[in-house]
Amino acid sequence: MTTTTDFDFAAREALRILGPDPENWVPDHPGIDHNVTIIGGSGSGSTFVFALRRAGIGRVTEIDAAEDEAHAGVWLTRARMKTLRTPKHLPGPELGIPELSFQAWYEARHGAAAYAEIDRIERVDWAEYLSWYRHFLGIQVRYQTKLVRIEPAAGFFRLHLEVNGVPQVETTRKVIFANGVAGTGGPNIPPVLADLPRALYAHTADDIDFEALRGKTVAVLGAAASAFDAAAVALESGAKAVHLFVRRSAIASLSVLRIRDYPGAYDNYPQLPDAARWLQAWRFHQAGTAPPPNSIKRAIAFPNFHIHLSAPWKSARNVGDCLAIQVNDDVFEFDFVIAGTGYFVDPTKRPELADFAQHIALWRDCYEPPEDLRDDSLGMHPYLGSAHEYQEKVPGTAPYLKDIHVFNPAGLVSFGLPVGDIHSIRRDVPAIVSRISHDLFFQDWAQHEARISGNIAPDFEHSLYAAAVWKQPIGVASC
Repeated sequence: MTTTTDFDFAAREALRILGPDPENWVPDHPGIDHNVTIIGGSGSGSTFVFALRRAGIGRVTEIDAAEDEAHAGVWLTRARMKTLRTPKHLPGPELGIPELSFQAWYEARHGAAAYAEIDRIERVDWAEYLSWYRHFLGIQVRYQTKLVRIEPAAGFFRLHLEVNGVPQVETTRKVIFANGVAGTGGPNIPPVLADLPRALYAHTADDIDFEALRGKTVAVLGAAASAFDAAAVALESGAKAVHLFVRRSAIASLSVLRIRDYPGAYDNYPQLPDAARWLQAWRFHQAGTAPPPNSIKRAIAFPNFHIHLSAPWKSARNVGDCLAIQVNDDVFEFDFVIAGTGYFVDPTKRPELADFAQHIALWRDCYEPPEDLRDDSLGMHPYLGSAHEYQEKVPGTAPYLKDIHVFNPAGLVSFGLPVGDIHSIRRDVPAIVSRISHDLFFQDWAQHEARISGNIAPDFEHSLYAAAVWKQPIGVASC
């Protein structure tokens, strides 16, 4: 087994052979603090930092509102699955450098045989790997830095931040949203719960005190992976009983995304016509999000776990410290409810976008589906450009939108998968970095033109080769 010291040495050797990071080629602009600001301090944000660095783009900053590394992202906070949902072999943050991959990292610690035996990556192992990746590459995340508002200016943005609770303004030319499932919307709270006391229910996006549910009867609304994971944690924490309620007559089991998970469809999906992309997103929504079998098995291992099918909630009201839930013609009482009801996408609901959300083109603005394929929630997804950039609803009204790139699940309709997951790294991170490089270069073309057209000192003088220049000998006739 490779030691971690040997592994780190091998990774450093790989970077050495790859060559040093290019120098920052982006000219400084007076009054501009950053060329690129990345919102989100988890794995995808750090991957962007590394990719931009390798592209020679400097003055990049990554911010996160979380208290510290342990609280940033989802892997040690809101994620409650035991293993990742994606296959272990998918390329990820290593960006084509095998020595930086999860497999290399894992085998150095546990051996190649141990890696071969695992089917999926343990969630806590993934979090540890991302921490190693971040520290090994010297990626600095600015924690306790919350984005409050983006203010467009002439050729840049003013970012209104709270840094350790103190208001602060910084400037940047480009913004990347790598901020997860709620990044362009928020947790979906069903109307049936909206008016209840907040102490009696939580969304799976919340920091739930599962120990407080010991001995309690808990309802879980929803049947996707996060719902089953929350149910399992409640049971593992000693809940008296957990009832999971599903609107459908059966739990969704069709993985529509997996059908198109091959290079041809994956690589070319963004170039599909709008009608084809809309149809695939609609099919995904209709089928529902299938929970992985291991999430189901984890919950049904408990005899006090119960699934209710064809069980939409008609009403919910609090009776003292309990909740009375009407499901079809029956009424159930619970001590607590967990909503595993996913997330909504709506740029107008994000306070940091308030200055210009009305100008962002949405799918409902750009494509009119057939009547039988209508879906209002899909219509609220932003209609993103080929580099995940926002586009204008009305051309010419907000040209700065092209400088905001969205690497979160709001890209589902445009790019065919939950953007921000490991699946999307290989295709989409290079596309975004390439566009940022293009834009920064051509925005400063006058300076680059002067640079590449300027006078160049010769690499050597004529005297270096003067003695070897052929001279016809005097008085010698040629043939």
